Amino acid sequence: MALTPQNNEAFLREVDEELRKEQAAALAKRWGLAIAILLVVGLAIFAGYLFWRHQQNEAAGREGEQLQLVWDELAANNAAKASPELAKLADSSAPGYRAVALFTEADLLLQKDDLKGAAAKFGAIASDTSLAEPFRDLALIRQTSAEYDSLKPEQVVERLRAISVPENPYFGSAGELVAMAYLKQNKRDLAGRLFGQIAQAEQVPPSIRQRAVQMAGLLGVDAVPAEAGTKEDVTKQ
Repeated sequence: MALTPQNNEAFLREVDEELRKEQAAALAKRWGLAIAILLVVGLAIFAGYLFWRHQQNEAAGREGEQLQLVWDELAANNAAKASPELAKLADSSAPGYRAVALFTEADLLLQKDDLKGAAAKFGAIASDTSLAEPFRDLALIRQTSAEYDSLKPEQVVERLRAISVPENPYFGSAGELVAMAYLKQNKRDLAGRLFGQIAQAEQVPPSIRQRAVQMAGLLGVDAVPAEAGTKEDVTKQ
């Protein structure tokens, strides 16, 4: 008996459905185990990541508490008690805590007039590329300040050249050291110009700006702070 168009279409759908079922069964039989393993591995990796993040957050919290305890001990003049814990933080895997601990250790050495030891601590921060640039810039300035008397003027200029620009947040501190180095080189024009720029930079701390105004004046540069109403570009003098 011949199939009507409707029956023929229904028959083809049934055949197509059975074919898809067979293909799906064959695919599951061939790749089912591999897919299951991939899913398990993926879930294990994701769970491991979540655990790692949890451990990292807990460790950061503990180190934050540890740092506060260190500062409390230092405030109470218990440096001997604080030093071992500070040394642990200086080896922290968290860049921020490591940098703060090294800065604190360096400052303690400065209090003991150990300029060489302090410079080494600051140098370790300055050369640590895992730290953010502001940390490294500040450390380089502090290192240079600690070593200033033992450095040649050209070393100071070369070391701080990239930092002693108005765009840098540490322009005042770095620029002051570079300007003094210029004076040692008898480059009074460069020193006066730089002191003038520092005096007119609004982001520079007031104490540094005041010194810069005085030094610029002694060098023949009329550097009036910006808030006084004069914003002359001293580089044109």
